[in-house]
Amino acid sequence: MAKVKNVKPTRMELQKLRGTLDIAERGHDLLKNKQDELMRQFIPLARKTDQLRREVEKALSEALVNFSLATALTKRAFLEEVVSLPPQATELHVESDRIMNVVVPQMTFSNTEEDISEQERFAYSYLNTSSELDESVDVLLEVLPKLLELSENEKKVQLLAGEIEETRRRVNALEYRMIPDTEATINYIENRLAEGERSTKIRLMKVKDLTK
Repeated sequence: MAKVKNVKPTRMELQKLRGTLDIAERGHDLLKNKQDELMRQFIPLARKTDQLRREVEKALSEALVNFSLATALTKRAFLEEVVSLPPQATELHVESDRIMNVVVPQMTFSNTEEDISEQERFAYSYLNTSSELDESVDVLLEVLPKLLELSENEKKVQLLAGEIEETRRRVNALEYRMIPDTEATINYIENRLAEGERSTKIRLMKVKDLTK
Protein backbone atom coordinates (compact mmCIF):
# COMPACT_ATOMS: atom_id res chain seq x y z
CA MET A 1 0.00 0.00 0.00
CA ALA A 2 1.29 3.42 -0.97
CA LYS A 3 2.29 5.75 1.86
CA VAL A 4 2.13 9.53 1.83
CA LYS A 5 5.48 11.12 2.56
CA ASN A 6 5.83 13.58 5.42
CA VAL A 7 6.14 16.80 3.41
CA LYS A 8 4.63 20.27 3.48
CA PRO A 9 1.68 20.63 1.07
CA THR A 10 3.12 23.56 -0.91
CA ARG A 11 3.31 24.23 -4.63
CA MET A 12 7.10 24.21 -4.50
CA GLU A 13 7.06 20.75 -2.90
CA LEU A 14 4.51 19.61 -5.49
CA GLN A 15 6.73 20.74 -8.35
CA LYS A 16 9.71 19.00 -6.76
CA LEU A 17 7.82 15.73 -6.35
CA ARG A 18 6.61 15.82 -9.94
CA GLY A 19 10.22 16.11 -11.09
CA THR A 20 11.19 13.21 -8.81
CA LEU A 21 8.33 11.11 -10.19
CA ASP A 22 9.40 11.80 -13.78
CA ILE A 23 12.99 10.75 -13.04
CA ALA A 24 11.80 7.63 -11.18
CA GLU A 25 9.56 6.54 -14.06
CA ARG A 26 12.34 7.01 -16.62
CA GLY A 27 14.79 5.16 -14.36
CA HIS A 28 12.28 2.33 -13.98
CA ASP A 29 11.93 2.00 -17.74
CA LEU A 30 15.71 1.94 -18.24
CA LEU A 31 16.26 -0.63 -15.51
CA LYS A 32 13.41 -2.77 -16.84
CA ASN A 33 14.99 -2.75 -20.31
CA LYS A 34 18.36 -3.62 -18.78
CA GLN A 35 16.81 -6.50 -16.86
CA ASP A 36 15.15 -7.86 -20.01
CA GLU A 37 18.41 -7.67 -21.98
CA LEU A 38 20.35 -9.33 -19.18
CA MET A 39 17.82 -12.17 -19.13
CA ARG A 40 18.03 -12.47 -22.92
CA GLN A 41 21.79 -13.03 -22.70
CA PHE A 42 21.70 -15.02 -19.46
CA ILE A 43 19.28 -17.78 -20.51
CA PRO A 44 21.22 -19.15 -23.54
CA LEU A 45 24.51 -18.89 -21.62
CA ALA A 46 23.02 -20.78 -18.67
CA ARG A 47 21.69 -23.49 -20.99
CA LYS A 48 25.04 -23.81 -22.75
CA THR A 49 26.83 -24.00 -19.40
CA ASP A 50 24.46 -26.69 -18.15
CA GLN A 51 25.02 -28.78 -21.27
CA LEU A 52 28.78 -28.30 -21.02
CA ARG A 53 28.71 -29.30 -17.35
CA ARG A 54 26.91 -32.54 -18.22
CA GLU A 55 29.52 -33.37 -20.85
CA VAL A 56 32.41 -32.63 -18.49
CA GLU A 57 30.87 -34.64 -15.64
CA LYS A 58 30.30 -37.59 -17.96
CA ALA A 59 33.91 -37.49 -19.20
CA LEU A 60 35.32 -37.11 -15.70
CA SER A 61 33.22 -40.05 -14.49
CA GLU A 62 34.59 -42.17 -17.31
CA ALA A 63 38.15 -41.11 -16.49
CA LEU A 64 37.59 -41.84 -12.80
CA VAL A 65 36.34 -45.35 -13.54
CA ASN A 66 39.37 -46.10 -15.73
CA PHE A 67 41.73 -44.59 -13.19
CA SER A 68 40.19 -46.69 -10.41
CA LEU A 69 40.75 -49.82 -12.50
CA ALA A 70 44.32 -48.72 -13.21
CA THR A 71 44.91 -48.18 -9.50
CA ALA A 72 43.76 -51.71 -8.81
CA LEU A 73 46.12 -53.16 -11.44
CA THR A 74 49.18 -51.01 -10.79
CA LYS A 75 51.25 -50.36 -7.70
CA ARG A 76 50.27 -47.07 -6.09
CA ALA A 77 53.85 -45.79 -5.75
CA PHE A 78 54.60 -46.49 -9.40
CA LEU A 79 51.28 -44.97 -10.48
CA GLU A 80 52.01 -41.76 -8.59
CA GLU A 81 55.44 -41.60 -10.20
CA VAL A 82 54.26 -41.97 -13.80
CA VAL A 83 51.58 -39.29 -13.49
CA SER A 84 53.61 -36.81 -11.43
CA LEU A 85 55.25 -35.14 -14.45
CA PRO A 86 52.82 -34.08 -17.19
CA PRO A 87 54.27 -33.87 -20.71
CA GLN A 88 52.78 -30.45 -21.35
CA ALA A 89 51.52 -27.42 -19.43
CA THR A 90 48.51 -25.20 -20.01
CA GLU A 91 48.84 -21.43 -19.84
CA LEU A 92 45.84 -19.39 -18.77
CA HIS A 93 45.29 -15.79 -19.87
CA VAL A 94 42.47 -13.87 -18.21
CA GLU A 95 41.15 -10.61 -19.61
CA SER A 96 38.04 -8.56 -18.90
CA ASP A 97 34.94 -8.31 -21.05
CA ARG A 98 31.61 -6.54 -20.54
CA ILE A 99 28.07 -7.83 -20.89
CA MET A 100 25.55 -5.01 -20.29
CA ASN A 101 28.18 -3.17 -18.22
CA VAL A 102 28.86 -6.30 -16.15
CA VAL A 103 32.58 -7.08 -16.02
CA VAL A 104 33.07 -10.78 -16.83
CA PRO A 105 36.24 -12.83 -17.35
CA GLN A 106 37.40 -13.67 -20.85
CA MET A 107 39.75 -16.62 -20.66
CA THR A 108 42.06 -18.02 -23.32
CA PHE A 109 44.01 -21.22 -22.94
CA SER A 110 47.07 -22.45 -24.72
CA ASN A 111 49.34 -25.46 -24.40
CA THR A 112 53.06 -24.89 -24.12
CA GLU A 113 53.62 -27.75 -26.58
CA GLU A 114 51.03 -27.70 -29.33
CA ASP A 115 52.72 -30.25 -31.60
CA ILE A 116 53.26 -32.96 -29.03
CA SER A 117 53.47 -36.45 -30.52
CA GLU A 118 51.36 -39.43 -29.51
CA GLN A 119 54.39 -41.06 -27.86
CA GLU A 120 55.14 -37.90 -25.89
CA ARG A 121 51.53 -37.51 -24.88
CA PHE A 122 51.92 -40.09 -22.13
CA ALA A 123 54.94 -39.40 -19.91
CA TYR A 124 55.49 -43.07 -19.05
CA SER A 125 56.20 -46.43 -20.62
CA TYR A 126 53.37 -48.62 -21.87
CA LEU A 127 55.12 -51.76 -20.57
CA ASN A 128 54.43 -51.35 -16.87
CA THR A 129 51.00 -49.70 -17.04
CA SER A 130 47.51 -50.84 -17.98
CA SER A 131 45.36 -49.67 -20.88
CA GLU A 132 42.88 -48.24 -18.35
CA LEU A 133 45.47 -45.67 -17.29
CA ASP A 134 46.07 -44.70 -20.92
CA GLU A 135 42.34 -44.25 -21.50
CA SER A 136 41.97 -42.23 -18.31
CA VAL A 137 44.79 -39.86 -19.22
CA ASP A 138 43.50 -39.59 -22.79
CA VAL A 139 40.01 -38.62 -21.60
CA LEU A 140 41.41 -36.06 -19.16
CA LEU A 141 43.52 -34.43 -21.87
CA GLU A 142 40.50 -34.20 -24.17
CA VAL A 143 38.16 -32.84 -21.50
CA LEU A 144 40.61 -30.20 -20.22
CA PRO A 145 39.58 -27.48 -22.74
CA LYS A 146 35.92 -28.07 -21.92
CA LEU A 147 36.67 -27.97 -18.21
CA LEU A 148 38.42 -24.61 -18.56
CA GLU A 149 35.59 -23.28 -20.75
CA LEU A 150 33.11 -24.45 -18.14
CA SER A 151 34.90 -22.52 -15.41
CA GLU A 152 34.72 -19.35 -17.51
CA ASN A 153 31.03 -19.79 -18.34
CA GLU A 154 30.04 -20.59 -14.77
CA LYS A 155 31.73 -17.41 -13.55
CA LYS A 156 29.88 -15.41 -16.21
CA VAL A 157 26.58 -17.02 -15.19
CA GLN A 158 27.28 -16.23 -11.54
CA LEU A 159 28.06 -12.56 -12.24
CA LEU A 160 25.08 -12.11 -14.57
CA ALA A 161 22.74 -13.77 -12.07
CA GLY A 162 23.94 -11.39 -9.36
CA GLU A 163 23.43 -8.37 -11.62
CA ILE A 164 19.95 -9.58 -12.64
CA GLU A 165 18.96 -9.99 -8.98
CA GLU A 166 20.29 -6.52 -8.10
CA THR A 167 18.49 -4.96 -11.07
CA ARG A 168 15.25 -6.76 -10.15
CA ARG A 169 15.42 -5.36 -6.62
CA ARG A 170 15.84 -1.84 -7.96
CA VAL A 171 12.98 -2.26 -10.42
CA ASN A 172 10.70 -3.58 -7.67
CA ALA A 173 11.72 -0.78 -5.30
CA LEU A 174 10.78 1.82 -7.90
CA GLU A 175 7.65 0.05 -9.11
CA TYR A 176 6.13 -0.92 -5.77
CA ARG A 177 7.51 1.65 -3.34
CA MET A 178 8.98 4.89 -4.64
CA ILE A 179 6.64 5.58 -7.58
CA PRO A 180 3.38 4.71 -5.74
CA ASP A 181 4.46 6.66 -2.63
CA THR A 182 5.40 9.69 -4.72
CA GLU A 183 2.12 9.53 -6.66
CA ALA A 184 0.16 9.27 -3.39
CA THR A 185 2.04 12.25 -1.95
CA ILE A 186 1.41 14.31 -5.10
CA ASN A 187 -2.29 13.46 -4.91
CA TYR A 188 -2.34 14.42 -1.23
CA ILE A 189 -0.70 17.81 -1.88
CA GLU A 190 -3.00 18.51 -4.85
CA ASN A 191 -6.03 17.79 -2.66
CA ARG A 192 -4.75 20.01 0.14
CA LEU A 193 -4.01 22.84 -2.28
CA ALA A 194 -7.44 22.44 -3.85
CA GLU A 195 -9.05 22.58 -0.40
CA GLY A 196 -7.07 25.71 0.39
CA GLU A 197 -8.20 27.36 -2.85
CA ARG A 198 -11.85 26.49 -2.13
CA SER A 199 -11.55 27.88 1.40
CA THR A 200 -10.03 31.08 0.06
CA LYS A 201 -12.84 31.49 -2.49
CA ILE A 202 -15.48 30.95 0.18
CA ARG A 203 -13.90 33.57 2.44
CA LEU A 204 -13.71 36.05 -0.43
CA MET A 205 -17.37 35.44 -1.28
CA LYS A 206 -18.36 36.04 2.36
CA VAL A 207 -16.33 39.22 2.51
CA LYS A 208 -17.95 40.38 -0.71
CA ASP A 209 -21.42 39.70 0.67
CA LEU A 210 -20.61 41.59 3.87
CA THR A 211 -19.36 44.61 1.96
CA LYS A 212 -22.65 44.76 0.05
